[in-house]
Amino acid sequence: MQTYARDGLVFDVRDHAPEGAAQGVVLCLHGFPQDSRAWDAVAPRLTAAGLRVLAPDQRGYSPGARPPGRAAYVLPELVADVLALADAAGAGTFHLVGHDWGGVVAWALAAQHPGRVGSVTVLSTPHPAALRGSVLRSTQALRSTYVAGFQVPSVPERLLLARSGAALRALLVRSGLPRDLAAGYARRMAEPGALTAALGWYRALPLRRGRTGPVAVPVTYLHGRDDPSFSPAAVRATAAHVRGEFSEAELPGGHWIPEREPGAVADAVLRGVRGTS
Repeated sequence: MQTYARDGLVFDVRDHAPEGAAQGVVLCLHGFPQDSRAWDAVAPRLTAAGLRVLAPDQRGYSPGARPPGRAAYVLPELVADVLALADAAGAGTFHLVGHDWGGVVAWALAAQHPGRVGSVTVLSTPHPAALRGSVLRSTQALRSTYVAGFQVPSVPERLLLARSGAALRALLVRSGLPRDLAAGYARRMAEPGALTAALGWYRALPLRRGRTGPVAVPVTYLHGRDDPSFSPAAVRATAAHVRGEFSEAELPGGHWIPEREPGAVADAVLRGVRGTS
């Protein structure tokens, strides 16, 4: 595990290097309540193709990067953290992969800094504008009720961490995550302040200013057929917010694409990388 710093915060990052000179850099961004281990089965496939893979424990997940207060977790800060990682790695341009909340960051970074991004592979998460537009016209509002519940101070932490995190662990297993990974993620969230920091991403949503615009770089979008978090309407609407080359694929299963479908993820990333080389 390596580290990099930004504004006094220290981030942990898994640096997977290929044999020989790297043919490009891929930044892999996890979601909630994952950490960089979400990419452990994806990274070897990419390094075998000559790519350097950087998978950070993002803001709130790295023990040295858990600032207090929800304002510390607004989207511009999350985007700036990723750009700081790329700068620290000497990557003027890079390829992005994002799952869940990591997908939100990937969409925003690619829209705002297209000159830095060669390609984007987003897993599960529709474009934020597609997600927002589907709330009143689909089942999306019902699927997102948990976001409102996370706004309540302290209560989600008490419920999810009850019995040494058993509640969170059971929730993750029921949602389709392998038991060993569910146990590992739950243990990480049981660290002092970790779950509150991770929930800061949700609690910062009411502070958000501005919207994520269309993405002009090549995008590959993978979504699970049975993902309970995102409505088919939001998934279908995503293509309208991409101005660059766009491809999508529906995968069997649900939400946990990096862990459950690492081969499909790696293949999609490599197609994006090769299409821009």
